[in-house]
Amino acid sequence: MNIRERQEQREREYLSPYAALSAESKGRLVHEEECDIRTVFQRDRDRIIHSKSFRRLKDKTQVFLTPEGDHYRTRLTHTLEVSQTARTIAKALRLNEDLTEAIALGHDLGHTPFGHAGERALDEVCPLGFAHNEQSVRTVDLLEKDGQGLNLTMEVRDGILNHQMSSHPATLEGQVVRLADKIAYIHHDVDDAIRAGILTEKDLPAGITERIGHTCNKRLDCFIHDIVTYSTDRGEIGMSAEIGEAMQALRDYMFEHVYTNPVAKAEEGKAEALVKTLYDYYLDHTEMLPKYLLEILYRGEAVEQVVCDHIASMTDRYATAKYEEIFVPKTWHG
Repeated sequence: MNIRERQEQREREYLSPYAALSAESKGRLVHEEECDIRTVFQRDRDRIIHSKSFRRLKDKTQVFLTPEGDHYRTRLTHTLEVSQTARTIAKALRLNEDLTEAIALGHDLGHTPFGHAGERALDEVCPLGFAHNEQSVRTVDLLEKDGQGLNLTMEVRDGILNHQMSSHPATLEGQVVRLADKIAYIHHDVDDAIRAGILTEKDLPAGITERIGHTCNKRLDCFIHDIVTYSTDRGEIGMSAEIGEAMQALRDYMFEHVYTNPVAKAEEGKAEALVKTLYDYYLDHTEMLPKYLLEILYRGEAVEQVVCDHIASMTDRYATAKYEEIFVPKTWHG
C-alpha cells in the first residue's frame, strides 16, 4: 500500500459518511495515472495554486478599485479567506478538507479585472453573456497551461461552477465553499468599508449586530459556529433561520450603503467603459490576441467568447496598461 492509498484508507475510517472520498471520485475529463503520494483532490489543489490564473488574482479588485492603502482585500486575499473559512467548517464536520480547499482556491479563477464591474461590462457587451463562475470552469478546463487546461476532477469542477448561492453543489464540500464565500465577503467587505471610512461599526443596525456580534471577528465566529452546529450529522450544509436572516439583513445593508455607495464605486463607471472598449478593440483586431487563444479561435470557438477569455484573464493593472498602450498617445503617458 503506497502513501496515497494509506491516505485514502484514513479518509474511509475517519471522515463523515456524508463526505466525498478521494478514492470514490468520479474522475477527470481525461484519464490520468494516479499519484503514489497525493490523492486526486490534493493534486487538484496543487495544480490550482501553481496556475497562472491563481497568481493573477493578487492584482484583481475585490470591492474597492484603486484603494489608498495596503490592507484592502484583493481577489487573491478574498480567495484565501474563503479557503480558510471553508477548511475550518469542513474539518469540524469531518468532511474532505482537500476537496474543500481545492474548490475554494479555484472558485474565482475566471473572475474579470475590476471585480464585478468588469463582469457586468462583459455580460452587457458579449451576446453570449458572461458569468465568472462559468469562466472559472472554462479556465481550468481549457485556458490554463496555454490551452491545455488543468484536467481537474469532476467534484472540484462542480464546486467551482456552483459556488454561487443560487446554485446547488453536488458535494457537501462544495456547499461549504458556497456559504464560506458569502460569509467571507460579507465579513471582509464590512472590515474594508470601515477602513475606507465609509462605515463605522456604530453605523451597522443594532438589531443585526446584537444577534451576530459587534465586531467583524465576532460576526465571522458566529457564522462559522452556526453553520457547524446546524450542519452536524446532516446531509446538507446550512444555517439556522435566525443567523441566516441576520446575515442576509447585513448583506442587504451592505448593498445599500457600500456596494452602491458613490464613494466606494466612484471609479466603476470608468472601469466598465475601459473593459467594453477593450472588448470592441479585440473583436476588431483578433490578430492581437495571444497565440494560444488564436489556436482556440481557429478550432471554431466563437470570437466573442475568445475575446472574453482574453479580457477576463487580465489583471486590473494589465488591462489599464493595454488600454493606455492602444488608445492613449504616448506623449500623454505620465
